Amino acid sequence: MHIHFVIHEVFEGPGAFIDWAKNRGHSIGYSSVYAGEALPDNIDRIDLLVVMGGPQRPNTTTLECPYFDAEAEMTLIRDCIHAGKAVVGVCLGAQLIGQALGAGVEQSPQKEIGVFPIQLTAAGKHNSKFAHIPAGCEVGHWHNDMPGLTTDSKVLAYSDGCPRQIVEYMELVYGLQCHMEFNTALVELLIRHSGEELLNKGRHLFVQDADTLRAYDFTAMNKQLFTFLDVLTSVYRNRQ
Repeated sequence: MHIHFVIHEVFEGPGAFIDWAKNRGHSIGYSSVYAGEALPDNIDRIDLLVVMGGPQRPNTTTLECPYFDAEAEMTLIRDCIHAGKAVVGVCLGAQLIGQALGAGVEQSPQKEIGVFPIQLTAAGKHNSKFAHIPAGCEVGHWHNDMPGLTTDSKVLAYSDGCPRQIVEYMELVYGLQCHMEFNTALVELLIRHSGEELLNKGRHLFVQDADTLRAYDFTAMNKQLFTFLDVLTSVYRNRQ
């Protein structure tokens, strides 16, 4: 399979997604828009589109951020969906999927930065791609917003700080507000570029400090991500 990543910032990279893709023998393509790389002009070769996070919002304009073209990315997302490709969005990517399908982004009840547990909803427990996730599974977070919901979408997981951590938009289309791709290198990049975000810990219930983040072992959450991706790609293959 060919996996294509849309990356908005050097500090919001694919992390453990790359480990999964390489370990499974998939080919990999990138659109690092922060470095001026173009979005793909042909989706025929793409099997799985992964749209990563970033500090932007789906309504951020090119005047505000010249290298981020939300409308072009949402067109790419819709084209992949209509062509029967698998699509996964992480954080901003999840919000872009929701908006591409007609649901506006919303502010999360709580800001979350760190590692905190999620819980599956009843729909999540019955979803073959996420049923493996245990109650209280700890995953990464770094957000203020959350994806919007369409009439057909299903919330599969939530946290104490955010009611929309995993959203199923269609059988092959998923938004992950949480970050199961976090690893030591990616978290270090996020910390370096965090500015004042980690200085506001005392004012937010779900913001951890840099030392707590650096001490975390991300292996378990990465394995949960890998299982999801394995099942997703298996379903995709069976539909081809």
